[in-house]
Amino acid sequence: PAPLKLTLRDAVQLALKQNPRVILANLGVAQSEQERNIARSALLPQVGGRVSEALNRANLEAAFGLRIPGFAQHIGPYRFEQIGTGFKADVLDLTLWRKYRASQSGIDTSRAQETTVREESVMLVVSQYLGSQRAAAVVAAAQSRVDLAQALYDQAADLQKNGVGTGIDTLRSNVQLQNEKQRLIVARTQLETALYALARLLNVDPKQRVELADAVSFFDTPEVNVDQTLERAWQARPELRQILSQQGRAQLELRAASDARLPKVSVTGFWAEQGLNSSNAIPVYSYAANLDVPIFTGGRIQAERARAELAIRQLKQQEQEVRNRIVLDVQTSIAQLGSARSEVDVAKLGIELARQEVEQSRDRFQAGVTNNVEVIQAQDGLARASDNQIAALYRFNQARADLAHSVGQMEALYAK
Repeated sequence: PAPLKLTLRDAVQLALKQNPRVILANLGVAQSEQERNIARSALLPQVGGRVSEALNRANLEAAFGLRIPGFAQHIGPYRFEQIGTGFKADVLDLTLWRKYRASQSGIDTSRAQETTVREESVMLVVSQYLGSQRAAAVVAAAQSRVDLAQALYDQAADLQKNGVGTGIDTLRSNVQLQNEKQRLIVARTQLETALYALARLLNVDPKQRVELADAVSFFDTPEVNVDQTLERAWQARPELRQILSQQGRAQLELRAASDARLPKVSVTGFWAEQGLNSSNAIPVYSYAANLDVPIFTGGRIQAERARAELAIRQLKQQEQEVRNRIVLDVQTSIAQLGSARSEVDVAKLGIELARQEVEQSRDRFQAGVTNNVEVIQAQDGLARASDNQIAALYRFNQARADLAHSVGQMEALYAK
């Protein structure tokens, strides 16, 4: 297949569309909605129809425990037909209402879990894409160093050919050239590996090659347009919203356990046409109002209350832990972003100075003022400066993503 060229935004949107974890999270929300429908059905009247035909033979002696003079020992066999409907409706049962409310909270929990999965998927794709951009930048820098090493080798060879340079200078330049070629091979391998990992996250066809459409944007340092306040993070982070919705469901389950002590009122009924055959069938019916009062449940209600109370206490502790983690994430991300931006500025100045040093050392070598040891050292200094710049840019972009993740705005920043 043709290569799949993706920008960072395209990669994020593709992951949100076909990543298996995101699909499973969407199915979890749909499952919670069906669980709510099941809980709601328990609040509604239940109506059913029934058609039956029976053949009976009864032992009167066994039924009454004695033989009745003048009557046969048995009756039948006889048959009868019946067709009708029955219904049951819970008029007053607060436990069913609490369970329905709890199922609605379950939907909120599933949606928060879905958002968590989406945010994590975006974070993984962004990090891998940034890693691929870094690998592409390393390949470009390595190729540039190979070109520079080739030019220095050609320069040394020309000077030796004209009787100005020495063989050791040419040999030293050739060694440096081979070292740079080896680094280029390693860099290309790392880029291929990073692209394979990105394709795995995007769940694309393994035979389809993924290419970066905006590798140049790796060198940009845009401003971070996200709300960095803790209040915004507490509102947006799906992990905290998931804990809060679970607390609401646990509260409803506690109230449902308490309401289990209350009486329950229901009505039942049955109406049918019944007879030995369809020609002599007559209407029969039975209607009843029921009042169920729990007297002794073997400690079940108290155990359900205790379980719900323990769940609430656990969720309270988890909420505090999540809030503390969010505070740490936001503060750490802000500090790392500021530091990374300063590193980028320093690295940019460093690479400019390193390039000037290479140019001046080449001029000195060309003029015969010095040998190419100075040129090789300047070339190594340029390589370190280039590595520092790429590392600083990667840390800046990753810190930017970490900050967006810490305040729950990954999808808003990278997918829209």
